[in-house]
Amino acid sequence: MRLPRARPRSLAGQLFAMQVVLIAAVVAGCAVFAYVSGSAQAEETAARQVRVAALAVADSPSVREAIRTPDPSAVLQPYAERVREDTGIAFVTIMDTERVRWTHPDTSQIGDTFLGNTAQALRGQTFTETYTGTLGPSIRVVTPIRDGGEIVGLVSAGITVDRVSSQVREQLGALALAAGGALALGGIGTYVINARLRRHTHGMNAAELSRLHDYHQATLHAVREGLLMLDGRRRIALINDAGRELLGLAPDTEAVGRTVDELALPAPLTGALLASESRVDELHLTADRVIVVNTRPVVGGERRGTVVTLRDHTELQALTGELDSERGFTQALRSQAHEAANRLHTVVSLIELGRVEEAVDFATAELELAQVLTDRVVGAVEEPVLAALLLGKAAQANERGVELVLAEDSLIDDGALPPSLAQRDLVTILGNLIDNAVDAASEGPEGAEGLEESGAAVPGPRAAGGPARRARVTVTALADERELLLRVADTGAGIGPEAADEVFRRGWSTHGAGRGLGLALVRQAAHRNGGTVELDAGPDGGARFTVRLPLGDRTAGPAAGARAKEVTA
Repeated sequence: MRLPRARPRSLAGQLFAMQVVLIAAVVAGCAVFAYVSGSAQAEETAARQVRVAALAVADSPSVREAIRTPDPSAVLQPYAERVREDTGIAFVTIMDTERVRWTHPDTSQIGDTFLGNTAQALRGQTFTETYTGTLGPSIRVVTPIRDGGEIVGLVSAGITVDRVSSQVREQLGALALAAGGALALGGIGTYVINARLRRHTHGMNAAELSRLHDYHQATLHAVREGLLMLDGRRRIALINDAGRELLGLAPDTEAVGRTVDELALPAPLTGALLASESRVDELHLTADRVIVVNTRPVVGGERRGTVVTLRDHTELQALTGELDSERGFTQALRSQAHEAANRLHTVVSLIELGRVEEAVDFATAELELAQVLTDRVVGAVEEPVLAALLLGKAAQANERGVELVLAEDSLIDDGALPPSLAQRDLVTILGNLIDNAVDAASEGPEGAEGLEESGAAVPGPRAAGGPARRARVTVTALADERELLLRVADTGAGIGPEAADEVFRRGWSTHGAGRGLGLALVRQAAHRNGGTVELDAGPDGGARFTVRLPLGDRTAGPAAGARAKEVTA
């Protein structure tokens, strides 16, 4: 039977074990140091104690007088014992210069030779030594007794090593108790700290945390969605490469630690990032992109933050616009087919009624109306994408009772537009401007009442009591050596100067919620190509939008430009 492999100890558990060992080692080291220093201090204290006692005995006048008597021991023995008992030392031995004892704690040793060194004392010096005598190893001091400058005897006072050791052992017990308390307190504190660490690391060990960090970094750089994490103070805590690209931040820009307000993002996008509530699939525009924003607040922990995901919607939005244009073309063709059928029935009916000439005149007139616009567009705009767009939009406008007119000064030669100017951007710009102009013109100046409620419109001129003019949209498309000019003017209600900047903000519309993206995309496409968008009042009283796009280098030539257009198309 194969035993399951034991899971490695968690990081908190490893740190707990390491900290306990470290604390134990520190406490043990402190205990050893305290023991060694305490032993040395005890020996030093004992040596100082016996030295004081020996010097006091040697300086006593009664001792010198007793030495001069025939039987010094009779006086000195009781005196030495009193001193020994009062000072708590092991012995006080008084002897003559020949090392014969006059006093000793063991009276049987009186008269015997002192065991120890006396040479230095006989030379007049006081010294300390550790020596094994009749009472065992002891720390002793030997000092001379002087009488009128002559050394008449010696005094040795000492304390046994066993007594010093017992004192150290008593101190060691207290030290061990303090060390045990410190170890227990340190262990409890370490356990509490590591329990908290275990909660924050979810019980993972060091290898798992390291692997998680590696996966985290790899995921951040590999994922195509932008990821932005904000802390509780709305500062950037993390941002990946895709997030930098979608927000238009330079790769060398230090974004971490900065607040969202410092990124110079559009106000609606900044508001979405700073919002405390969740946002789901909100569409926002930057200078160059359309991005989908999702935000979710972080719940739990000491400080709340926000996780933001960003998706690039630019290409999808452009494709959606093209699909809408194609759908509009299809509807226009269906309407034209329906109108053509009606006109054909009219011609047939006239012929059946015998009115051949009227039938010919009717068919010729309708053909001339359609052919005039086609010839005008094809003759002036040799760029096939723009020409097809204008013809399709003209059919749509005609369905809604709006006349789409190409200005007389319009002219775009074949190959005038460089390959770097994306045809998709041209469709976005001109298509949205014409759609908005047709909407405004179809409503007419009467629609200004609804617009004025939002403070955005100024009625166009209309003759008092005069007949209503036909709704018209005038398009100018002109390319010279320096720039491409696209201008769209309508006969609608117009837009007041106070709303000149607001119209390009995503969501601004006079048609209710869910609208207001077209003009924002126009400005974005113009900005992406280094151009500008201007809004002023048109000659017919409506709004007039003018887009100027620099054409740049066109050294590739018309043929190359045409090939590039064919590939793009």
